[in-house]
Amino acid sequence: MAAVSSLTLLRGPSIVKALGFIKASNSIPRIVPASRYPLHSHRSYVAAAHDEEAAARAAAVNADTGAPTIFDKIIAKEIPASVIYEDQKVLAFRDINPQAPVHVLVIPKSRDGLTELGKAEQRHEDILGHLLYAAKVVAEKEGIADGFRVVINSGPSACQSVYHLHLHVLGGRQLKWPPG
Repeated sequence: MAAVSSLTLLRGPSIVKALGFIKASNSIPRIVPASRYPLHSHRSYVAAAHDEEAAARAAAVNADTGAPTIFDKIIAKEIPASVIYEDQKVLAFRDINPQAPVHVLVIPKSRDGLTELGKAEQRHEDILGHLLYAAKVVAEKEGIADGFRVVINSGPSACQSVYHLHLHVLGGRQLKWPPG
């Protein structure tokens, strides 16, 4: 945690205030060591990251059991979703925990062993291409075709939490680089 800069720990309104101050000062900002911030700010950041990592590790345990995922239940209409696009091969719906103004998940309707991108085989070429095409269609439908990001988390180290391959289509605001 010591290598994390103090600006990394800022979120939401705090980062807006900090960046506004930096811009207003019109000088090179002095980075205050993270140790000067109250301990609770470290805890909330670390706890959130730890929870996401723990959830990803827990999900990976059952990744290849064949048990229905939440996405299988959405495809079967057992769980409601805000569907943006659907065709014979894929389903696209709004993420319930959006990370951008537009955050849509695109999933294949048939898992066919494709629980994560790292498990893709040559036989999956058609669906992988179709998923990317569907991401483009979603971006057009959502009015973000001029700039959007497609993210695929693959495996526990990437914090994949549902083992049914899925693409995140993100946009509607200026996206930064590097992403995370």
